[in-house]
Amino acid sequence: MAGTHDKGVTTADEVQFVVFRLGTQPFALGISQVERILRYEAPAAVPEAPDYLEGVIPYAGGVVPVVDLRKRLSLDASLRDETRMVVVQLDDQNVAIVVDQVLEVLRVDSREITSPPRMVRGLAARYISGIISRAGATIVVLNAGQLLTSSERLALTEVMR
Repeated sequence: MAGTHDKGVTTADEVQFVVFRLGTQPFALGISQVERILRYEAPAAVPEAPDYLEGVIPYAGGVVPVVDLRKRLSLDASLRDETRMVVVQLDDQNVAIVVDQVLEVLRVDSREITSPPRMVRGLAARYISGIISRAGATIVVLNAGQLLTSSERLALTEVMR
């Protein structure tokens, strides 16, 4: 939504993010990638599921797979009162990702989002679409579509049948 202030200064597009915490690090997903935020509930185990799949939970008249994003990014995966599940749309499938805490919905001028530094390019860059620097925090913007590889998504589809 480009607009102007009263003084005639044009503003850049404003984008919104759901900011959450994994360990001590804040991360974000574009609000359009997030369908719903749920309180954590223990998922039902799925036999012969891949390691990254915690299980499934009932959702919207069916079930969705649960992926613990903390484990996916090699972080501590302790459960706390503030642990949440963020339901995101990955291609044609909803997936619930486990996070330590949802912090806020953040509006940011698109010019404040920078590319990841060169040293995070490579394997980690697959997950990262940008960096937001705020007073006292650096927020890593994740690309939900890249959290699982195409072969992992295919495996999820097979498990969910």
